[in-house]
Amino acid sequence: MKSKVDGYAGKFLRVDLTLERLSDIVFDEATLRKYLGGTSIGVKILYDEVPPETYWSDPVNRLIIATGPLGGTIMPGSGTISLVTKGALTNGATSVQANGCFGAYLKFSGYDGFIIQGVAKRWLYLYIEDHEAELRNGNHLLGKDTYETSDVIRNELEKKKGEMSVISIGPAGEHLVRFAGVFVDKGHSASHNGPGAVMGSKKLKAIVTIRGKNRIIINDMERLKTAKTRGGLATVGGVHRSHLSGGGTLPIKNYMTNIWPIGKKMLNKFSDKYIRENFKSRPSPCWACSANHCNMMTIPYGVYKGMVVEEPEYEQMAAWGPVIDNRDATLAFMLSGLCDKLGFENNEAGWLIGWVMECYEKGYLNKDYMGGLELSWGNIENVRQLLYMIAHRQGFGNLLAEGVMRASQKIGGKAVECAIYTRKGNSPRGHDHRTAWGELFDTVVSNTGTIETHRSMMDPKAGNEPGNPIETSTAVAITKGLMTLEDSAVTCRFHTGMNATLISKAVSAVTGWDFTPEEAKTVGLRAVNLMKVFNIRCGIKKEHDYPSERYGSTPVDGPSKGIAIMPHWDDMLENYYRLMGWDIKTGKPLPDTLKKLSLEDIIEDLW
Repeated sequence: MKSKVDGYAGKFLRVDLTLERLSDIVFDEATLRKYLGGTSIGVKILYDEVPPETYWSDPVNRLIIATGPLGGTIMPGSGTISLVTKGALTNGATSVQANGCFGAYLKFSGYDGFIIQGVAKRWLYLYIEDHEAELRNGNHLLGKDTYETSDVIRNELEKKKGEMSVISIGPAGEHLVRFAGVFVDKGHSASHNGPGAVMGSKKLKAIVTIRGKNRIIINDMERLKTAKTRGGLATVGGVHRSHLSGGGTLPIKNYMTNIWPIGKKMLNKFSDKYIRENFKSRPSPCWACSANHCNMMTIPYGVYKGMVVEEPEYEQMAAWGPVIDNRDATLAFMLSGLCDKLGFENNEAGWLIGWVMECYEKGYLNKDYMGGLELSWGNIENVRQLLYMIAHRQGFGNLLAEGVMRASQKIGGKAVECAIYTRKGNSPRGHDHRTAWGELFDTVVSNTGTIETHRSMMDPKAGNEPGNPIETSTAVAITKGLMTLEDSAVTCRFHTGMNATLISKAVSAVTGWDFTPEEAKTVGLRAVNLMKVFNIRCGIKKEHDYPSERYGSTPVDGPSKGIAIMPHWDDMLENYYRLMGWDIKTGKPLPDTLKKLSLEDIIEDLW
């Protein structure tokens, strides 16, 4: 075997924060081919190094951030990173991604990723440049938001945009808010299931990589050029498009309704056209990407005139628009930017505020309990104040910092019935999944605290629309692993689209392997099954593969009125387990399934 595989920088960095000691790790070619990088190799490290009884904030928990064989190449969006850890919301495996340039710059500095362990005695940040790394004092960054942290470090190092990339946490991560995220260059969010809280528990404020001079060796550049794709539309106008479609997928008032009576004039301000024409923008593209997705935008008018934020994705606009019944797109922009700066995962934050508003309306929560705040629908100034309270765990914010499931269970009574979450402890992405059964089912059975496949991979007539229970669970099973494959390669969803044939072609071109689509699919399924075994050993069982009462409720109006999923849930789950090769009574991957995935060495851990 070659001493260094084409497409890889050649080593990982182990960071022991307790001892403030750094060391290099080299994976052999067989391991790289089996796991590729990103999510898959991250899950392998997590499984090998984190015992089942480990709590998410324990020093022994690992925070693994990795690129893949396509990172830093001409593949659009290949500056993406994948982050794997034991998450704060589920206390189980999590895998999240962020686009940008960090992954490419990291490889140019000589590393494919790093493994972070322990807890520092003081706040630190990690600095990486040209095959060298060091831990530096980060106390002066404490209390700064993600935007400020990036700017302070950049100014200290006297680096221009394009010369370095910064990963950081905000006040929410410092204060161990369970849904705190990790942010790349201000607005790129890797945040589902609380990785920012894990990073904060280790007293690591930021990670900096300089754009190094290392050259990525490509085995067959001409073949790689034929695998390039072009991304689609940005999602900032998704609220506008979803409302006009009438499909019922827009999440409105915490799932209380599927009808949003926003006027045409206000709705149009949520459109791509209006936003792009009226919000002053400065392109901030991801690595090797020509698609106009990422822009730093300035709010042009109103109370928050001049505020600069990363252009929100659809889910951010949904969280701070229809979920909390805010009909002002400019204020949705403000709240989205504020969430990024404070370091929250936007979806959980939006569902949390939507839940509080419904509970306040129904009398389950009152102003005295909430520190004098009036949280009626669309009361944006009080939402803004509450987000600061949550980020710093002040007053009522301390309870909400635990996330939707735990906060609702603490309040108890009727308040629990209003809360949207899975039994594992995470909240979904920003759609009304009761009209998108494929995404609802996948979110609930997922190992990671977010989706593991995507409704765009499913036949809309057989596996996503309401009323097709067995077709839905079948579609989730047969597409399982494709998203994980992509997050192991590591590329952008908008470009490689979970296409195993395209990804395998690109990996073959970069590495020189004859990497087939079947082998590629196996990489994804291997990681899914390894995460499943990890979670089961951590105490996450079949009874956690269910939605909360509101999340699995039946729509009371709209196009899916009266169509219920829960009467079919047990049959869907049994069908899914069977197709995945898992025991239908327990959900445990069967020994034969693990053998086929070359995971026979963990059979005894489970059986």
